[in-house]
Amino acid sequence: MTADDDDWNRAARGETPTERLDRNWSSLLQELRVVQTGLQLLTGFLLTLPFQTRFATLDTAQTAIYLVTLGCSAIATIVIVAPVAIHRFLFRQHAMAESVRFATRLAITGFLLLGVAITGVVTLIFSVVLDTVSGVVAGACCALAAVILWLVLPARIRSRLPEPEPVPPTTTPTPT
Repeated sequence: MTADDDDWNRAARGETPTERLDRNWSSLLQELRVVQTGLQLLTGFLLTLPFQTRFATLDTAQTAIYLVTLGCSAIATIVIVAPVAIHRFLFRQHAMAESVRFATRLAITGFLLLGVAITGVVTLIFSVVLDTVSGVVAGACCALAAVILWLVLPARIRSRLPEPEPVPPTTTPTPT
């Protein structure tokens, strides 16, 4: 958060830096809520697979894909939940700026790990149901979709955003 951002938010939204941090925190938590449920379901699904009778038929490559996928899903779950722990430990410490900054980094890391986990699940399932080539193709398509929609598209939108309007200088009324 820079002074220019603070000035723009004050002029355009009528909010203080603290109000902006509170809004950013609420927005971030809402994003994490959307991801967390699906991620927990994916992790739970992966945790049950070794107890299925067909799991013993996986070859070495499929087992490796499973373990990497499970690891990414479990770590993504931890990373996505971490902002809540950070907030709780920093509660009433006047550290909202740090909480928002680190939680944003954790969210991005969690999204990347989730992308790897989803790609792994798709690769594994197609590999088991059809064949290895189908698994690799399906996994590559899934990875490509995640990269385009989660990284390339937002970067492209960001690069096309107009520069924010300059904030007019504040003038203090002269006494008459």
